[in-house]
Amino acid sequence: MTLLCTQSTTTFARPLLTVLAMSLSAIVNAQQAPPATSSEWGGIGLLQTPTARMANDGDLSFTASHNSPYTRYNLSLQPFPWLESSFRYINVSNLRYGVPEVSGDQNYKDKSIDFKVRLWQESRWLPEVAFGVRDLGGTGFFSSEYLVANKRFGTIDASLGLATGYIGNRGDFSNPFGAINDRFKPRRGIANSDITQAGSFGVSDMFTGPVGVFGGVSWQSPWDPLVVKAEYDGNDYKREPRGNNLRQRTPLNIGLVYMPNPNVELTAAWERGDAAMFALTLRGNPGHAKSAPKPFDPPPAGLLPANQRGASVSTIAETPVLAQATISTHGEVGATEWKRIAGELRDNAGIRVSEISSRNGELFISGYQSRYFTASEGMGRSARILSNALGDQYDWYTFRAERLGLPVADMSMHRQTFEDYLDGRVNEATLRRSIEINSPARVNRELVYKQDANRFGGGFNFGYRQNMGGPDGFILYQINANYSGSFFFTPTTWLTGIVSANLHNNYDKFKYDAPSRLPRVRTDIRQYTTTSDITMPNLQFTATRQLGRDLYGMAYAGYLEWMYAGAGGEVLYRPMGQSWALGANINRVRQRAYEQDFALRDYSVTTGHATLYYTFDARERIIGTLSIGRYLAGDDGATLNIARAFDNGVTMGAYATKTNVSSRDFGEGSFDKGIYFSIPFDTLLPRSTRARANITWNPLIRDGGAMLQRRYALYNATGERDERFFLDNLDTIAD
Repeated sequence: MTLLCTQSTTTFARPLLTVLAMSLSAIVNAQQAPPATSSEWGGIGLLQTPTARMANDGDLSFTASHNSPYTRYNLSLQPFPWLESSFRYINVSNLRYGVPEVSGDQNYKDKSIDFKVRLWQESRWLPEVAFGVRDLGGTGFFSSEYLVANKRFGTIDASLGLATGYIGNRGDFSNPFGAINDRFKPRRGIANSDITQAGSFGVSDMFTGPVGVFGGVSWQSPWDPLVVKAEYDGNDYKREPRGNNLRQRTPLNIGLVYMPNPNVELTAAWERGDAAMFALTLRGNPGHAKSAPKPFDPPPAGLLPANQRGASVSTIAETPVLAQATISTHGEVGATEWKRIAGELRDNAGIRVSEISSRNGELFISGYQSRYFTASEGMGRSARILSNALGDQYDWYTFRAERLGLPVADMSMHRQTFEDYLDGRVNEATLRRSIEINSPARVNRELVYKQDANRFGGGFNFGYRQNMGGPDGFILYQINANYSGSFFFTPTTWLTGIVSANLHNNYDKFKYDAPSRLPRVRTDIRQYTTTSDITMPNLQFTATRQLGRDLYGMAYAGYLEWMYAGAGGEVLYRPMGQSWALGANINRVRQRAYEQDFALRDYSVTTGHATLYYTFDARERIIGTLSIGRYLAGDDGATLNIARAFDNGVTMGAYATKTNVSSRDFGEGSFDKGIYFSIPFDTLLPRSTRARANITWNPLIRDGGAMLQRRYALYNATGERDERFFLDNLDTIAD
């Protein structure tokens, strides 16, 4: 992306002021309030300042802005209607990252995380109010805390706020908390510090220093794509980070936002009375995105008339074709027919059948869903296939979901009610009452079909790894081609491995090994990515077992990830129908050689965690995890992870890890933290799939708070125990 350079002359100001004057003098025809648009810092705001407004629930946006000497790259998430979070990289063009022999011509990069919380919504008389923090737990160079209110007046949305720190650097009045404690009067800050002090800004400095006033208005012009912004900037730019002070002729900033469509914002502004600003925002709402059309999926089987069911029928074909019947005169289905049914369940319903059994008018299909993102869609397709082939022999169909060879959940549906639902004789509420989700029960059943063992499985894929914002380059990345394969001794014991070929990377530029007072358990990333072009990231033996009705176990040994080999185990207690689960893992690992072959290095450690998983039963589904234990560097502490899971499977979350390592020993960043989102490919691709893209934005790779990256996790493998996700997507049962 190419960004225009700042102009210091008035040649830019004149045309901008002309357009602004023409817009303000136009007859106000539009009556709607202006939409919530992004600031140059990412997140919803004016230009330099935030507002109390929020993006739509589930929104994801990327904003790139340039205002010399700063170029900002912002990723903003709206996981809840009341919470906004942003992650940012700032390139400072007139400062180098460090000493010349390390940084060369590489500019300084600053990383930060923001959040904003809505305290209450706007009403007829009251404004909308939000509290926010900028640059939380990072270097603190741009740190600020603020309270801001917004009120709409026809086509104008006005904001007014108070801030301590960077946003309020003008210091319009003294801190009222100073009357309680003198420590609130000055703000220590680190404006003139060098990079070696990064990470020293802590919670103790929040809400300290003078208070600055900021605010402004956005106006919806008569031309719908154009919004006009004007603001009073609370920062005076006399205390910029690292002494990089800027000239400010006026605290008033003015700008225009052009939106050719709801997903694109183009912003141009004149700021500080001295500089131009340009920004591009790309916006989408994956949290509420509908699944893309699926023209490459096989059409679901049509439900045949009752008098045509029960013969051997190819239900996938648009026009059913009668095949040689294998149903005996006694109504019993032969082995050939069961094999054909299992094949149709695989090809049309995505279920890889392991066995089929029956008991007292109930048919049990055990296997795992390999194609459709929602279990209900696979069930609906399967029920039509079974009814066409078997008629009314069975009153109930039970689908036993299996993962890693483990029985996870029994999902049962009443056949006649489902058929009535397809014909429109009953509504979804009635269908919902006829569906049961239970823990897999150990009962005697008659086995009617068992799938022949498939010992081997594998395939090719491409991988991508990156880290950003270091002194050697803004983006350091690796692209590789992988082949993964598995050999199954039994359904619950297997050997799996990955061979990876480096296609391209620029980690040879990564020459800066940040100082570390801890064992280098993660910061040797350059050596692991550049030493060998052919590597073996994983080669491990895994065994799983159901230890009880709601208790699962797993043991593993081998080359567990690209940096560590060893052995370990995990147990998980996840009671059916409950919102909580408890898990624990323990591992004895040793660091691998940089070549990622069979060789090992000297460093070894015992690491493991006990984890509480909890799903908050709210309108917005919130999943929280708290892990307590020992990390790879031998440090002890806890990781808190909070995520919003949307009905379509999109997840947005944030995590933070704090251990007994001091900020000084941890280094730049103080503690490990990041934000992430996960998007199912099913919402994007023309063919159904269970694959997903996982993107994590982590400010820095450090050695403190580092976890072992295990290939399998029991909580993820038992996802079908989440009744709410199944029921929230029940409408896909007719797809």
